[in-house]
Amino acid sequence: MSPKKWQVTSSKRDKSYRVFSLRTDRARSPRTHREHNFFILESAPWVNVIPLTPQNEVVMVQQYRHGTRDVTLEIPGGLVESNDTPKKAAGRELHEETGYRASEIIFLGSVHPNPAIQNNQCHTFLARDVFCDGEQQQDEKEDIKVLLYPLLEIPRLISEGKITHALVLAAFYRFYMEYLPGGA
Repeated sequence: MSPKKWQVTSSKRDKSYRVFSLRTDRARSPRTHREHNFFILESAPWVNVIPLTPQNEVVMVQQYRHGTRDVTLEIPGGLVESNDTPKKAAGRELHEETGYRASEIIFLGSVHPNPAIQNNQCHTFLARDVFCDGEQQQDEKEDIKVLLYPLLEIPRLISEGKITHALVLAAFYRFYMEYLPGGA
């Protein structure tokens, strides 16, 4: 028998920041009937984009991440703003972070980044036949370097630990397993 849902007996938003809010839920266990507090990060949905040039190069971004205090190799991505659809946000984030635009944007799927403590989803898109269309539009908190990698090198970059962001790994999993069955 599957686990039963817990009954939420109270819920309170504690603090709100630009990219997330902290919520405290009090919930009752269906097994023990005891109540416990749970802390949830509420966030708007996120998007990430695998931008692929006509030459089968992936447009990647390299940037410093404060959580790990290190520079990471990723694909473009960000928050879905309140006036965006996920697809529109994917195109916007691609252009802002890289200066590239896509001829076609294809939805690949969604994941829950961390359902234990987060309530949002991350939507993954493939941007096909991308082309450079101007400058990056970084905000004052961004310092992003754009790099091109042949699509065939992505599995090696993952296996060597050069790409470590879990949502980027999930995006490439979707791409290789569902969009491009059989690999690159």
